[in-house]
Amino acid sequence: MNLDQYLPVLLFILVGVAVGVVPQILGYILGPNLPDPAKNSPYECGFEAFEDARMKFDVRYYLVAILFILFDLEIAFLFPWAVSMKDTGLLGFWAMIDFVGILVIGFVYMWKKGALDWE
Repeated sequence: MNLDQYLPVLLFILVGVAVGVVPQILGYILGPNLPDPAKNSPYECGFEAFEDARMKFDVRYYLVAILFILFDLEIAFLFPWAVSMKDTGLLGFWAMIDFVGILVIGFVYMWKKGALDWE
C-alpha cells in the first residue's frame, strides 16, 4: 500500500482545520475585549444577551423566522428558472408567473393576518 496517495487528503484536512481555527485564535488574541452596555443589549430576539439558556422565547420570534426561511427558500427557485428561461420557453415563463403569484398571495395573506407584525 502506497501512503503517497493519502498525502493530498491529509493536506486538505490540515488546510481546512487551519482555515477554521487560525482566524479564531488570532481574533481571540488580537481582538479587543471591551464589552459595553450597547454591545450586550438585546438586539434581534428582544432578550438579554447573557441569561439562562433555557428561558422561553416568544412564539412570534419563531413565526417570523420560519416565514423568512420559507419565503427566502421559495425565492431561491427563481435563480435556476432565470438561468434556464431560454430553454423553458413560454410555458416555463407562465409556470413561474403562477408560482410567483401563489407566493404573493401567501405573502399578502400573512401580512393581512398580522404574522409579520412585531409588537
